Amino acid sequence: MPSRPTLILDVHWRKIDELFSAEDLNLLKQHFELIWAQDEPIPSAVLDEALPRADVLVAASPQVDADTLARATRLHTVVEVSGAFPDTIDYALCAQRGVQVLSCAPGFRESVAEMALAMTLAAARGLVTEHEHFRTGTEHWLNDNTETDFTVFNATVGFIGYGSIARATHDVLRPFNVTVKAFDPWLDQATAQRDGIELVDLETLMSSCRVVYVTAAPTRSNHRMVDRQAIASMARGSLFVVISRAHLIDFDAVVDAAAEGRIKLAIDVFPEEPLAISHPLRTLPEVILSPHRAAAVEGGRQLIGRMLVSDLLNKLQGKPDRQLQIAQLQHVEERSSVDDAHKVAEIARERN
Repeated sequence: MPSRPTLILDVHWRKIDELFSAEDLNLLKQHFELIWAQDEPIPSAVLDEALPRADVLVAASPQVDADTLARATRLHTVVEVSGAFPDTIDYALCAQRGVQVLSCAPGFRESVAEMALAMTLAAARGLVTEHEHFRTGTEHWLNDNTETDFTVFNATVGFIGYGSIARATHDVLRPFNVTVKAFDPWLDQATAQRDGIELVDLETLMSSCRVVYVTAAPTRSNHRMVDRQAIASMARGSLFVVISRAHLIDFDAVVDAAAEGRIKLAIDVFPEEPLAISHPLRTLPEVILSPHRAAAVEGGRQLIGRMLVSDLLNKLQGKPDRQLQIAQLQHVEERSSVDDAHKVAEIARERN
């Protein structure tokens, strides 16, 4: 029987069962010789011994430079399981050596889309606001609060960035018969037409949508792209949902707009995490705050493992199909060198 290919599995700071169901982990074990596969960080001696025979490297923080590739002569696939392409990988050299680099980012789509839907409905119908009024005996019985509440049915919604999370959110919104617009410089017209969305510029999206979702990945060019002027162009009472990265928004402008009562706000990610206890955002009405936990639900990240196993089995069978995100040089080079996904890693390290 031919020997199985070798896979280094170093997912720390994540957990094995966070990423893999028992079934998917067993599939991985059937088809690969797993090196390490523990929740603790891999010892350097174990990594050094395994690299020369490694076919696949799966890591939360993969370090893949010229020295790594010189030692790992059999390596054909690198998978990061943090959620963003890190700057610790030499992507150009990987491409030159024929090493495919994959990101687990699409594996968050289901749980994040579910959170985006929950935030949307709760904010649109004033559930959190009235819940807090109930605590103080100031709730509004049988009150048609048309000044702030609205229905999502037949609403116009917009996505800043139309990647895997936006598509999944669009899917869960379809029963509401929403009209969807998107601002995404990377998206072609044929794909937009296939998905039933209208591509528009940022100004048009911000001014014409009742709900705006920030779902783009951070890049060098989109830092604070949603600036004070863009926020000011939103119609009064519109809902702004920040579910991907705070890197894209002028956070102070968003807080000011919420404080003035011009917009509703639901936000899961922040420029600095944790948010300061004294930050005024914590006390504002018509705001829903979530401590970076859109994917933090039991089994919420196991789609990553399922997609990873599928992609690796396709690789073994010579099939080109991939569900995880493939690193493309022109896109990776545009990614910000300071990605706040790294802050998540730091929080996770402190947590563990």
